[in-house]
Amino acid sequence: MTWSASQYSLFEDERTRPVRDLLASVPLKTVTHATDLGCGPGNSTEVLLRRYPDASVTALDSDEDMLGQAHQRLPHVRCQAGDIAGWSAEEPQALILANASLQWVPDHRNLYPHLLQQLADGGCLAVQTPDNLDEPAHRRLREIAGQGPWADRLASLKLPPRHDAAFYYDLLGPLCARVDIWRTTYHHPLSGGAEAVVEWFKGSALRPYLARLEEQERASFLQLYLQAMRRDYPPASDGKVLLPFPRLFLVATR
Repeated sequence: MTWSASQYSLFEDERTRPVRDLLASVPLKTVTHATDLGCGPGNSTEVLLRRYPDASVTALDSDEDMLGQAHQRLPHVRCQAGDIAGWSAEEPQALILANASLQWVPDHRNLYPHLLQQLADGGCLAVQTPDNLDEPAHRRLREIAGQGPWADRLASLKLPPRHDAAFYYDLLGPLCARVDIWRTTYHHPLSGGAEAVVEWFKGSALRPYLARLEEQERASFLQLYLQAMRRDYPPASDGKVLLPFPRLFLVATR
């Protein structure tokens, strides 16, 4: 099951807000060359260009659907198909942006220093990653995956580990002039009740699990997940569901 740009974009305003906050903390006044790693449908690239309209920007993604949407949205931007894990810049970059993408890439102990090496002196690596594995939406997902007829198949599903702020500070501190790290929890009001929570995660966390299931199993899996989300995310007074979403931010200046 590939990524779906349309599914991901159902909550584009909510998914784009973190990258606006991230880029607002980048200290660079001007940027010559920049790359958006894991550009998705181009929403993060668009924010980057608003902040640095004179920059030469490359948008990189491994998914054809995402890259096609990014090119349609930003036809003047160079859209490049590629895997983040194997990426190297053609020339030193002033800014490397990775908004909600590096959590899918393994081996951060080697990946992040490699990305720093692609920067020009004084350049910035700006990263935002979800930090929500302890939230009900993820805990219930793991519980459901470990039950039912799909348990054996899903048991081998190993997603890249996530790390805390101290890990990145200790890793990047000796390599950088400055490392700025912070954590923010957004509370997104979603219309549509618990069904909206399911739709949100169908565009991200649910994807690798559903990819291993047959069509009928997917329906059963999603029904169990919906029932869990109804218990864990009750409606607010206006009928909307408030979805807490913690995210970890990092701006490392070489």
